[in-house]
Parts: sequence; C-alpha cells; structure tokens
Amino acid sequence: MSAIRLLVLGAVKMHGRAHGYQVRNDLEYWGAHEWSNAKPGSIYHALKQMAKQGLLAADEIAPSTAGGPPRVEYEITDAGREEYFRLLREALSTYDQQMDVLSSAIGFIVDLPRAEAVELLRARVRGLDAWRASVTEYYTPEGGPGQLGHIGEIMHLWVHSADAGREWTLGLIERIEGGAYVFAGEGEPFVGVLADGQENPYATGPHPADEKMR
Repeated sequence: MSAIRLLVLGAVKMHGRAHGYQVRNDLEYWGAHEWSNAKPGSIYHALKQMAKQGLLAADEIAPSTAGGPPRVEYEITDAGREEYFRLLREALSTYDQQMDVLSSAIGFIVDLPRAEAVELLRARVRGLDAWRASVTEYYTPEGGPGQLGHIGEIMHLWVHSADAGREWTLGLIERIEGGAYVFAGEGEPFVGVLADGQENPYATGPHPADEKMR
C-alpha cells in the first residue's frame, strides 16, 4: 500500500473541500514529507489520479488571487470515502505495513469508532505473533544470532521487530481502552489541519506546480 493515497484522501476528508496547495500544506504541517513519499509532485499527481478514478470530485473555481488558471478544489466522493476507510482498516490491522503507511493510519485512527480501532489493532498483534512464531520454528532467540552465523542476525532482527511492534501496539490499545483521545461518535475531534491562509511553520517552500493548485 502507498501512504500517499491514504494521506491525501484523509486530508481532503478532514477539510470537506480543499484545493491542492491546501492539502500539501496540511501534509507538510504533519511532517509527512519527512516520513513518507508525500512530496509536492506526488501529492498533486495523487489528487489528479484519484479524481480520474472517481475517488475525488474536482471542481474548478475562480482564478487564484496570484493569477494563472482557475483553482481546482476537491471533495471526497462516496467511493473515495469507502476507499479511505478500506485503506485505514488495512493499515491498522496488517502486521507488516511499512512505517509510513502505519504512521498515516495512526494519524487518522480517530475517524473510527473506539471499539473498532481496538479490534483492528488486536488483529495486528495476532499477525505479529504469528510472524514471530514462524520465525522461531527455525531460530531459537535464546541461543543468540551466532548459531546461524551472520545470517542469524536476520532472524534476530525479525524477532526483535515483532516483539517491539507487539509491545507498542499493546500499549496503544491500553491507552485507547483507557479513554485516550476522541474517536468517531464521541464528540468534537482533535483538529489537526491548518485554516485556509494560516501560515505553516514547517512549509518547505515553493514548488513549480503550486500556482496551479492555489
């Protein structure tokens, strides 16, 4: 799974209606350009592609104040909403997601009901346990990696990753079950997006495609 689709769909959904530069600004505000492939070109390409796929509705409005072509604003469609939640659920429940995908999903986890979020994370724990069990069929962690020569370091890495992932996931489950954060249907959610025109202290500067998206 590519993180960019989840990030862009989630950003548009949070605004209700957003133009491309606004989506880019939000993702940079979250630092997504540092830990994912959410660079300006990728963001603008994803917006256009998902509009073609019917996941976003594109609407041209008046030209930007900076001049140039009409600005395009995007809204998530019913199909886009379905895809967004599919990606979110898959990212949270699958044990071997890339870090950028899992990070993106954690950023949107409160869009789900609390109980569902917990169950998806428990599925992730089960996946990690199964992965660890399959590794330890051939490798005994207590014996140390040297028992298989330097190749044993690979299995040692896998076991360590499974244990760390399990510990972190169980900690998150405990915090969620303890009442942390505001989940879907529980009240006003945490607002993590910039208002239109609000200065972004983490902005990376202009990009050639910005003027088409403002």
